[in-house]
Amino acid sequence: MTAFLSWRHTPWLVLSILSLISYASAHMIEVTASRKECFFEDLHEHDQMTVTYQVGEGGHLDIDFWLTDPENNVLTKHVRESTGTTSITAEKDGRYEYCFSNQMSTVADKMVSFNVHGIIYVSEEDVIAPVEREIRSLAIGLTSVKDEQEYIVVRERRHRDTAESTCDRVKWWSVLQALVLFAVVAWQVYYLKSFFEVKRVI
Repeated sequence: MTAFLSWRHTPWLVLSILSLISYASAHMIEVTASRKECFFEDLHEHDQMTVTYQVGEGGHLDIDFWLTDPENNVLTKHVRESTGTTSITAEKDGRYEYCFSNQMSTVADKMVSFNVHGIIYVSEEDVIAPVEREIRSLAIGLTSVKDEQEYIVVRERRHRDTAESTCDRVKWWSVLQALVLFAVVAWQVYYLKSFFEVKRVI
């Protein structure tokens, strides 16, 4: 009877554990020219955090990114990247800050989508049931799949914008070629006509 009650309450226990050990968030921000945007997460020792980002619009689709620990030591730094991911395991309690910088640009604003997800550390003594460990791994895998899907959406939108821009350029280039062709034909007709004209001197 005891085993039956334990199994019956396992789903609720698992859901409670997942709500405690994992977190995730997705954001879309605009980083204006010559500015930077910074965010932070308060972590405890052995907590894990992963940040993934993708530049969707603006300039050369590049951004500077760095992540610092509570003592302002740089843990990760990316320079002029269009997409990236970084994962850390907190070595000490404190506030971990990550920034997106567009200070290299003086004109173009950038649209950046990013995801932050992490795992709150739980010691092996606290995680007893194997099914709980499996569901924890499953939660991490699902978060990774979600990040990849969002990356694909942003990439598809960027490629679609590029294709539409290319089509517009081809269209206007064709119009310009047609106008130049008509102008050249008109000039040739006029020149040949004037060449064969008979000039009479009275």
